[in-house]
Amino acid sequence: MDALVARCSARLLQQEKEIKSLTAEIDQLKNCGYLEASPNLEQLREENLKLKYRLNILRKSLQAERNKPTKNMININRRLQEVFGCAIKAAYPDLENPPLIVTPSQQPKFGDYQCNSAMGISQMLKTKEQKVNPREIAENITRHLPNNECIEKVEIAGPGMIQIYPSNNCIDDKFFLKLGGEKRAREGKQLKFTHIGIRLNHVGDWGTQFGMLIAHLQDKFPDYLTVSPPIGDLQAFYKESKKRFDTEEEFKKRAYQCVVNLQSKNPDIIKAWKLICDVSREEFNKIYDALDISLIERGESFYQDRMNAIVKEFEDKGFVQVDDGRKIVFVPGCSIPLTIVKSDGGYTYDTSDLAAIKQRLVEEKADMIIYVVDNGQSMHFQAIFAAAQMIGWYDPKVTRVSHAGFGVVLGEDKKKFKTRSGETVRLIDLLEEGLKRSMDKLKEKERDKVLTAEELKAAQTSVTYGCIKYADLSHNRLNDYIFSFDKMLDDRGNTAAYLLYAFTRIRSIARLANIDEEMLRKAARETKIILDHEKEWKLGRCILRFPEILQKILDDLFLHTLCDYIYELATTFTEFYDSCYCVEKDRQTGEVLKVNMWRMLLCEAVAAVMAKGFDILGIKPVQRM
Repeated sequence: MDALVARCSARLLQQEKEIKSLTAEIDQLKNCGYLEASPNLEQLREENLKLKYRLNILRKSLQAERNKPTKNMININRRLQEVFGCAIKAAYPDLENPPLIVTPSQQPKFGDYQCNSAMGISQMLKTKEQKVNPREIAENITRHLPNNECIEKVEIAGPGMIQIYPSNNCIDDKFFLKLGGEKRAREGKQLKFTHIGIRLNHVGDWGTQFGMLIAHLQDKFPDYLTVSPPIGDLQAFYKESKKRFDTEEEFKKRAYQCVVNLQSKNPDIIKAWKLICDVSREEFNKIYDALDISLIERGESFYQDRMNAIVKEFEDKGFVQVDDGRKIVFVPGCSIPLTIVKSDGGYTYDTSDLAAIKQRLVEEKADMIIYVVDNGQSMHFQAIFAAAQMIGWYDPKVTRVSHAGFGVVLGEDKKKFKTRSGETVRLIDLLEEGLKRSMDKLKEKERDKVLTAEELKAAQTSVTYGCIKYADLSHNRLNDYIFSFDKMLDDRGNTAAYLLYAFTRIRSIARLANIDEEMLRKAARETKIILDHEKEWKLGRCILRFPEILQKILDDLFLHTLCDYIYELATTFTEFYDSCYCVEKDRQTGEVLKVNMWRMLLCEAVAAVMAKGFDILGIKPVQRM
């Protein structure tokens, strides 16, 4: 509905421009003695009136849709942008694309949100030789604010900054009664977030490294066709083959020949290739199972049969140049060309990545593709994306194709993370070490004395895998970060350990007050939310920022923003809980005397948002820890 209104509005603006242009042209003709108005103008005016009528109907429908009860959280920032967008258009109808800047405030005591459009509008008016003070512009915008349910009041500060205070009613009616009353079993699925898609693991299974492995397999296990070779430790096997590749010229030649035979699908070589892939897949699956990761494996080999057609398509469209026997393609904005065919006739990563992106765009009809690959590949993907646009496979205005790069993991010595012997740390070894350390921590806190063996095991795996994932995701992904088990497992500060403990504490409040899910659902239907206390109001505002956070991470693909938000939510909850009694008990007997249900619903809302945040981050909380 929003998109339809936007399209109609854009079309209306375009028509009004055309009407102004034609009117000016007709006035000029009349002044020169020519005759009446153009029939084209009358047709446009008639169509314009119809469009205005339709746009008015659509806007009323959209408002009615917004007023309907909903189980989804509203994005207050987006709603405020709509309100201020309408106000700016009403205040300055002749400005084309005036700036609309509505953002969360950095200092909540001066409003939770602020509109900083006045300065930009002032600059636009100056170019039209209209000198207007930004503060006067801000006042004009506020006078044109439409009636809405989101704003309690606005204030103008400094040189035209509009400070916005959301209304209490907006928060009560739109969120807490619904979120607090949802069944816990469904909390991970209830809030909608666009993260559904195909997760592909693009593995390198067809290049030089496989030639090395196959040649080494032939030498070490010549009977591999009839007897399954014992190559369980594929990493050690690869290191042996790489050493031979770097030091033995004859072996190097045979490795390259194995690649040629593999690509020509020699049956014996294909069997060797499958054996190695199976061993590799088995090791990967152990890690994926532990970390609860679901991926579809699709290696470079999947795209081999498409590469001839890719090269031909670029040749047919005149994009290919021959350079020293290579076939290369220059793409806009990139100084280094793509090599789609080597001088020996072989294909490259450029060819396979072009085949892959076309398959995803054309065959799978993807509307968004995110490549999660290290920062070192940023120039490569810039060229691949530019080539795909140049040849017409996608329009970036319609389809989003992004590279989400990431930095490297450093050891505590701030050097690349390696073992003491200088070898790359295996993830499986890291997970095992994490399990050991987290169990030690749990026993140190004597959790083994209060949890069942099953609960203790669940807490161990939750903390271990959660901490490793969170350490990765809570940093700006573009930066390198230092890996430290001590910091990861610390239950103070912005760590998964702290957040998981906080989550279990929040979940235990209702349980210790003998409040079950049915009682919470009943309270959600009948209880009036009261946000009179400063800490209640602060917590409510924090919860309501969740949709904005989701939209931001969807826009920029930086998940550390979500991690920071969950940490802020947990600490804001602690402030609330320390100041506002949820359950009042007799100090001597421990008997529950009073339950403030609106505060219990706030607790449930915080837990539900945290649970959804964990779900997005791939972290599994437990009910007891």
